[in-house]
Amino acid sequence: MKLSKAQYDEIAQFLGHVQPTRQSLRKLKEKFPRYLNGVMKNAAAPVLLDLANEVDFAPSLMARIVLERFLQEKEQTIPSKTLINSMLRDPSQIPDGVLANQVYQCTVNDCCYGPLVDCIKHAIGHEHEVLLREMLLEKNLSFIAEDQLRAKGYDKTPDFILEVPVAVEGHIIHWIESKASFGDESSHQAHLQDQFWSYWNRRKVACDSTSCSPGFKVFLPLGIGIRGLFGPGLVIYWYGFIEELDCHRERGILLKDCFPTDIVTLRHSMAQR
Repeated sequence: MKLSKAQYDEIAQFLGHVQPTRQSLRKLKEKFPRYLNGVMKNAAAPVLLDLANEVDFAPSLMARIVLERFLQEKEQTIPSKTLINSMLRDPSQIPDGVLANQVYQCTVNDCCYGPLVDCIKHAIGHEHEVLLREMLLEKNLSFIAEDQLRAKGYDKTPDFILEVPVAVEGHIIHWIESKASFGDESSHQAHLQDQFWSYWNRRKVACDSTSCSPGFKVFLPLGIGIRGLFGPGLVIYWYGFIEELDCHRERGILLKDCFPTDIVTLRHSMAQR
């Protein structure tokens, strides 16, 4: 669904009270001796998981904290994020068998964070990209997929570039990006800086308002070899977004929460003329 910023802020303010806080960390430190006592009594018991639930802390985040401290004390050096992430994905790499079991129980029982959740997010993202591809094919729209662009040497690319631009709600679309998530203010701003603006570039219009149909101007295509800069495009947040974020249409970034049904192609435009 689409939410107004006021509605989203109200929800975020409520959720802020149940997120891991410094108070949770303080409680965790107070209760942590129970971890050592607990695993000594029964190494197979989900001691770390129970502690995380008791102090309202995400189990995977808690497992990360404990694992970092364990490796730091063992190696006398701060472990790299790459090593930590690798061990969280595959706890069998952890040199302590008891801790490995505790970390495993935390990661498989966490519905918000951790490697399993990352895999689920990746699978959902891929599923929606496949869905978008099928919709483009159903509309007979010619496109170049991200993997094809990467093979040509592009570093930052949208999921699909339309070989022939279309118009959506009076705006020209050269590319479509699929986001299988909710578009909140923080994530959207990050996507704008890291992705969307790098896809976009002003270019000379190939026809003026007198020679083109109303609301349909075609931008000159880019030659292969130019990095990024694909022109104006469409971002689909399949799980909705804050409606105030859709404020860059005139600058070339259009937001939708579904595949547009009112696509105007060059063929339709010529037929109307």
